[in-house]
Amino acid sequence: MSGLTAAPAVSRLNLFEDVAAFTPAAFAQLGQHVKDAWIVEAVARTPGHALLRRRKLPADRTLWLLIGMGLFRDRSIHAVAEQLDLALPGGEGSGGIAVSALPKARARLGVEPVERLFELSAASWAQTTASAEPWRGLSLLGVDGVCLRVPDTAANEAAFGRPGSGRSVSGYPQVRIAALMALRTHVLLRLSVGAFREGEPTLAQALWAAVPDRSLTLLDRGFLSWWALWQLQTGGVERHWLVRAKANVRWQIVTRLERGDLLVDVGVASALQRAHPELPETLRMRAVRRQVKGFRPHWVLTSLLDPVAYPASELALLYHERWEQELANDEIKTHLLERREALRSQSPVGIRQEVAGIAMAYNLVRVAMARVAGELGVAPRRISFLASLREIRAWFEWAWVTSPGALPRHVWSLERRMRQLVLPERRSARRYPRHVKIKMSNYARNHGRAGAVLK
Repeated sequence: MSGLTAAPAVSRLNLFEDVAAFTPAAFAQLGQHVKDAWIVEAVARTPGHALLRRRKLPADRTLWLLIGMGLFRDRSIHAVAEQLDLALPGGEGSGGIAVSALPKARARLGVEPVERLFELSAASWAQTTASAEPWRGLSLLGVDGVCLRVPDTAANEAAFGRPGSGRSVSGYPQVRIAALMALRTHVLLRLSVGAFREGEPTLAQALWAAVPDRSLTLLDRGFLSWWALWQLQTGGVERHWLVRAKANVRWQIVTRLERGDLLVDVGVASALQRAHPELPETLRMRAVRRQVKGFRPHWVLTSLLDPVAYPASELALLYHERWEQELANDEIKTHLLERREALRSQSPVGIRQEVAGIAMAYNLVRVAMARVAGELGVAPRRISFLASLREIRAWFEWAWVTSPGALPRHVWSLERRMRQLVLPERRSARRYPRHVKIKMSNYARNHGRAGAVLK
């Protein structure tokens, strides 16, 4: 908001008029979920935003370009711009924009406006959809990490680094992303993007402030950190957590509530207390024993201390919903990115832009699915993501060649078709053990040589 406050009133007015005038008509269906004020605040963070009208590809259109890049993964950036009709109408050279204008427009835009637009929209969408699908009055959230390959450029390697392998290092640098997500709607709430060498718990530190009040965050044991859990719990009102215990966690039993349900105290190491004096000497929590058929029993720890309001049997079953975030990762990598896990951008700034655009595109699809699910009275996970994504992509094809007067009919047709994408209830008794199906190559990595030319 600081960019808007510093700008003159006339500049803010022109900025809003630009947004209203140049939002692509092809985004009429998904764009209805994006408030103009969000785009205004995001664009206001762009240097020289008062000169929007003088640009062939203004900042607000560049924002939509990055979202389109996430939706149309199989097309070039220039094809995406043409498909979404992003060039200013009536401009010089009407009918398209030069390919060279696109990287220049992205460079002018920078990272902050794209990430700000994602944060503004995600905070609204995720909290709204999560509160509509609560568990005992608490919104269900999850935190997990994922890695994506990035183009093999010197800048990307310096910024993100490469993972090691049995044959020295991997072929591509990788970016690591920690994500906060509404579990029952799969809407992303906040991202933390960093280098591969940064661990997921480190990146997750930037997520705790975004956790809403009256929520329960499910975590894998890799995120088990007393300082992180203390930050999460004390940073708001009724911000609770549920995490799988590590084998080396030791506790002192305070009360046996029932079989497999304990009230315990866990001691905080003196070194951790010295680093964070606000931490108490002991943390009180519940330990609930969890048994899944075919697997060894384990314990989950939680800040929900009331056994009547939050029964242990439900907590043990609830922890399985952490897997929804793994399903969301699969939706993004397999369906949205179409297994093209190496991103397009050649620079670290472009990578961060692209990640935020992909997250926005994913959220737009998920919000449309949540709306349809709410109208049908079914859980959002009962709507097929892949089929919805295909319908939305196809709808853009029609919107591009359809007159504006016919768009309402096509919008109604899209919503009607999405109503037919309801999946049957999940069969929770099914189990799928992991198997290695594709073996790594025995060949050593070929590093190539500068100036090599294929003949």
